[in-house]
Amino acid sequence: MSELRDRVIAVHGGLDRWNELTSVRAHLVNGGGLWAMKGQEGVIEDVTVHLYLHRQFAGHFPFGRPGLRSAFTSERVAIESDAGEVIEERLDPRDAFAGHTVETPWDRLHLAYFAGYAMWTYLTAPFSFADPGFQTEELAPWQEDGQTWRRLKVTYPDHIATHSREQTYYIDADGLIRRHDYVSEVLGSTGPAAHYSSEHREFDGIVVPTRRRVHLIGEDGDVMPEPLIVSVDLDDIVFE
Repeated sequence: MSELRDRVIAVHGGLDRWNELTSVRAHLVNGGGLWAMKGQEGVIEDVTVHLYLHRQFAGHFPFGRPGLRSAFTSERVAIESDAGEVIEERLDPRDAFAGHTVETPWDRLHLAYFAGYAMWTYLTAPFSFADPGFQTEELAPWQEDGQTWRRLKVTYPDHIATHSREQTYYIDADGLIRRHDYVSEVLGSTGPAAHYSSEHREFDGIVVPTRRRVHLIGEDGDVMPEPLIVSVDLDDIVFE
């Protein structure tokens, strides 16, 4: 148990409210250099994501063109028609990234897997940290931009698909997540990334950062302002 874990969950809306909800839907505008680097520029530039809060499922639509949507779980990823017809499918989707380097292009199923687990990770934090199998540990505080941020190391259980097992969250004086460090293992050898969150707003009792920017961390430990790897802007967020 972690006092910091409990505080950040409470500030973002609390477990009582979270457990009353089952899903979330949000409009996304995605940018940054990752998508072109992987040969998938524009596929999910302007989409809606829908995910379940208490089991790992996420889908984006439209996916590539009107009438198509993605469907992600840790064991399976698919592209389907709006009527539910399976167009493409891949089981054990993590295995499909074996041997990839930064330059390895993705197909649409690679993209659906990455985008699915990434948005599930982002939109369920910090509440998922209280789920069975998650481990949390407070690290030494961090100084950035004249502020002191507390740090929470989160170890994800094996059954959850995410960037890497160990990830670090930076929490400001108000208890809000402001930064999130991880290694995106499926990308190959990009090294660690710093994912900044801002413009937090409340939706249906849950606080969500609506502006996200991902940068690489250099060998000296400093965050590299360029290139911008991923940007995510969210609006029209509805919890149900």
